[in-house]
Amino acid sequence: MVVADYSPETINIEQESDIVTARQVGRNMSKLFCFGTITQSRIATSISELARNIYLYAGTGTITISPIERGGVIGLQITANDSGPGIPDIRQALDDGYSTSGALGAGLPGVRRMMDEFEIHSTLGEGTRVVVVKWSDQAKEE
Repeated sequence: MVVADYSPETINIEQESDIVTARQVGRNMSKLFCFGTITQSRIATSISELARNIYLYAGTGTITISPIERGGVIGLQITANDSGPGIPDIRQALDDGYSTSGALGAGLPGVRRMMDEFEIHSTLGEGTRVVVVKWSDQAKEE
């Protein structure tokens, strides 16, 4: 399977049902690239958490799911972008249990644990960008 043959898919997050759509696109793409079932669930859950954060905190934004390849290993890169209020304290937002919405506070810390790479940039008044990568199960078997 040649990753270059597949285009990234971007889902606009504007309503709650878009969270489900983004999750399903991620699950389908992870199946297409033969990720294991546990890894598929981690990808879908991470997308759901990132999309829910966009919906709850920014109102609108995008989730882009991109097949990538590095050193012959296939991965999926998920990019969550919004133009919301930004995160005042990223370190605190990454603490388990921290939430400004009354939720469990498992979103960003959980995504960080489930994915292989995690990067977050946020500017107050401008928005937040989270980029995560999950590598195929083949990478862990070698």
